[in-house]
Amino acid sequence: MWDIEYYESPSGKRPVEGSIDSKDTKSKAQIARTLDLLEQFGIDLGMPYARYLGDKLWELRIRQGRNRYRIIYFLHFKQKFILLHGFSKKTSSVPITELEIAAARRTDYLARRGKRNELERTQKKTTGRPQFQKRI
Repeated sequence: MWDIEYYESPSGKRPVEGSIDSKDTKSKAQIARTLDLLEQFGIDLGMPYARYLGDKLWELRIRQGRNRYRIIYFLHFKQKFILLHGFSKKTSSVPITELEIAAARRTDYLARRGKRNELERTQKKTTGRPQFQKRI
């Protein structure tokens, strides 16, 4: 199984979760089903459910009746997907503005995650845990 994590802004908002919550019941069910497929099949999930967009971004493709929903995500580490941006699709291609939003959120996520990882390493050094020494 793959892990799915929602991007969270510095203020604590989860835009993809908010986008999903704003949909009608049938659309929410279809989105949940498609997320389950992503969780189950991971990078092996292909068309018509997932498509590579470039720049390490993927789109999850959801269809409910005449509505088309997209969730842009990326593979962060090992088996974890980060859901960055959700929107209703009205054109044949993904609008550049939607890609720019997702790319900015990915940059923010990685920057904050990097700082958190650095903080965790610093805390480990000060907790008295043994440090590995370089062999000569």
